[in-house]
This record gives sequence, C-alpha cells and structure tokens, in this order.
Amino acid sequence: MAAFAVQPLFAAEAGSDLAGNGALSDSPLLESSLSDNSLSDNSLSESSLSDGPKVHERVLDNGLKVLVKRDARAPIVASQVWYKVGSSYEHGGVTGVSHALEHMMFKGTERLAPGQFSRIIAENGGDENAFTGRDYTAYFQTLAADRLEVAFELEADRMRNLALPADEFAKEIEVVKEERRLRTDDDPEALAFEQFNATAYAASPYRNPIIGWQSDLDVMNIETLRDWYQMWYAPNNATLVVVGDVDPSEVFALAEQHFGPLESGPALQPRPREEPLQRGEKRLSVAAPAKEPYLLMGWKTPALADAEQGWEPYALEMLVSVLDAGASSRFSRDLVRGDRVAASVGASYNAFNRLSGMLLIDGTPAKGVSVDALEGAILAQLERLKSELVTEQELARIRTQLIAGKVYERDSVFYQAMLLGQLETVGLGWELVDETVEQLSAVTPEQIRRVAQRYLIQENRTVALLEPQAMDAADAPPATAMTGGDRHVH
Repeated sequence: MAAFAVQPLFAAEAGSDLAGNGALSDSPLLESSLSDNSLSDNSLSESSLSDGPKVHERVLDNGLKVLVKRDARAPIVASQVWYKVGSSYEHGGVTGVSHALEHMMFKGTERLAPGQFSRIIAENGGDENAFTGRDYTAYFQTLAADRLEVAFELEADRMRNLALPADEFAKEIEVVKEERRLRTDDDPEALAFEQFNATAYAASPYRNPIIGWQSDLDVMNIETLRDWYQMWYAPNNATLVVVGDVDPSEVFALAEQHFGPLESGPALQPRPREEPLQRGEKRLSVAAPAKEPYLLMGWKTPALADAEQGWEPYALEMLVSVLDAGASSRFSRDLVRGDRVAASVGASYNAFNRLSGMLLIDGTPAKGVSVDALEGAILAQLERLKSELVTEQELARIRTQLIAGKVYERDSVFYQAMLLGQLETVGLGWELVDETVEQLSAVTPEQIRRVAQRYLIQENRTVALLEPQAMDAADAPPATAMTGGDRHVH
C-alpha cells in the first residue's frame, strides 16, 4: 500500500508524498491551485464558487449520515463510505489495526468469497479502493451512475457482515509487514519521518505510524481485528457520500433499502489524549543508508477543531502558501533558484486534523551545501515573516490561485466526495467546504505575522536530520519513494 496523495483543502502535515519542491504535502487544492497559474485577479471570483450544486443530507434511523451532491456533467458517480476510526483511535499494543482491517475488508463476507467484492465492481465497469488515515478509514467506488446500487449492496454487506477468516488474515498480515518494510524501513526519508513523529509528539496518538509499529504487527491476531470491527464499523459511526449524475431522492431511497436494515453499533468516542505543551526544542538524528541528507522541522500548531482563535489555522495556511506555493513562492525563488542552498524545500500544514498537529518544513541541501546552512536559510525566511508584513501583491496571487483551485476541483466527482467525507468525519462538518476560500481570502498580513511570532519559535520546534550511511544497490529506495504517509491506500 502506498501513501495516498489526496488531502482536502490544506496541505497535510502527516508525512505524505514529496511534492513540488519537496514539501510534505498531499493537498489537491494546493497542488492544483498553488502552482503558478497565469490567472489575473479578475479571471475568477469567490462569487463563482457559490453557484455549485446543493449538498443534500439525511440521517437514517440507524445513525448513518448520507450526503448527496448532484453533478450531471458526466454519467458517472462516486460512492464513498467513511468510518470514524483510524490510527489516532488506536492504543499501545494494537497500532496498525485500522490499516490491517482495511486490508481484510476485501477478504470476504458471510455472503461473498474473498476478492469477490472487487470482481463484481470490475465486472460492472467500476474502480474501487480504500485508504486509512489518522482520523478515518474510507472505501470508495467510481461507476456508471446507473450502477450505484451495486456499490450500495456490497458496502452495506461488509459494513456489518465481514467474515474475517483466520487463514486469510494470516496471509494478509504478511502483506502488511512487507508493505511496512518497503515503504518505511527501506525508505530513509520515511524512516526519518516516523522517528520524527515519535519524538515530536509526547502523548498524541499522531506519534504512531498508520501502518503500525513492527512489534505490534508481529503479535497482531484475528481476534484483535474482530474486536476492532465490532467496535467501530457500524452505520452510526459512518458517513455515506455520493456525488455524480444522480437524483438525491433516489439515492436516499437506495440507501434506506440497503443500509437502513443494518443495526447500529455502540456509540463510542476515541480516548482523549491531549498533547502537552512543548517546553524546549527537540533534535534527533537518524542514521540510515541514503544518497543524501534530509532535513525535517516541525512546529506544534492548532487545527480548526481546537484553535483558540478561529482565524489562526487559515493564517497558518496562508503563511505556508507564501513560503511554498509555486515557482514564485519564497522558498522556490530564494532558496532553490536564488541562493541555491536547497535542491528541494517545501512546507505544509493541515488544519483539518481531528487533533492539533504540526506545521512542517522539509528539504534537501543543494550539492556542496551543508544541512546546517540549509536550516539557517530556512530559519531566516521564518524570521522575515515575523518581522516584515507579507505584501498585498503576494496575498493577491495566492488568493487567486486558491479560488482557481476550488473551481478546478469541481471537475472530479471523486474529489468533491472526498472533501465532504473528510470534513464530516473529522467533526468539522461538510458545510465548511463552501466557507474555506472566503476564510482564507480574509487573512491579513498582520495575522500571518502574528501566527509566525506565536508558533514558529525555537521552544516549539522539533528538528530531525537524516544522516546518510553507505548504501549498496539493495539499499536503494524505489524511484517513487514516498514518506511515511498520512494515508495508506489498498
């Protein structure tokens, strides 16, 4: 399973694909909108975003929330089921169980044999997959609109009737272990990121890798997965999202037909594990076979769910965009092309976590440049944000790109469903989809300076350095190596 490179609206801080100049980012809004588009400030406006189709919502008697958005531009539909469970719900000794269960969701139900789910979707001309994140696990299909009922029948079946055979688990847990070896243990940057999280977070469950620690995978058994499934997989802990060429009333009727008869599960809440205030810089070195050094820095920051001031997460996102939003951003202009201290450098931040996280900056020094020099150049850029106001011209460029990204994202029914599903599942509510660009556009230069001064300080910082060790051909990571991953995709 690979890191799944889709994250709504804000760049992910959870360690995902190295995108752009090397930023730890998997935000499709930023990837699509914060590249240098030749758009004038007048070419798009916020008003153009308010004309989209309405989202229809209904909650079934068993607690399943159903969201439907009609998009009739193509005769297709995206159907997604999001569960409120992921690695941040796990406790010591069972890390990786959410991801392992995601694998087993394709290994048969009381009615269907292992692999039959995927075969039926393929026979109906559809695509399907799944991913596990820190705060959710989601399953999705994209099909011709007139085949939506196929997806509903299959998803409803495995929501409460998963077989979880021990023999299939014995084989699949070895697949998970091999995935961990390839994607983390044999990837030096992913390994550094994993160690970074374990050091930066003292109590937050975000300190654990989504795929799980090797020691937990080694002792995991089928009973653990069965208990986890019974605890979290139920209609009252899920959201069904449908976007495409459909009639909302017909979708609600189909949902009632297939999901309505399912019994609710226990109304559980994840254990609260608040991260304590960091009171000093943390530094670590990771020695691993690698071709080049790698620098990773993070600062504890609030998410929308827990920010003292509602504007702060939006200001943090705009700050990140000033640093790393296309070829004209400061990192690219000053550090890569200007002073040439970085071969790659990027920044990311995710306001849509369930819990508070970090603003991340990562990079690789240019040839002949030391890691210390790169770190110093990055910190100088941050000090500039604390002392000087961002120009209105810079903010205008970023605002235009953000609005463009919101318009472009509507081209994908899958992505529209992703936005709704994630926002609803992390507890922010799907309605935030229509508010985000307005909130970002309202951020002022002074607010950017204030969050830089408050959060980007030494005592709030964790720094990891990958120290390259000699490597042979067997040690070389894949050409498409990715960091540890905010998500894992089946």
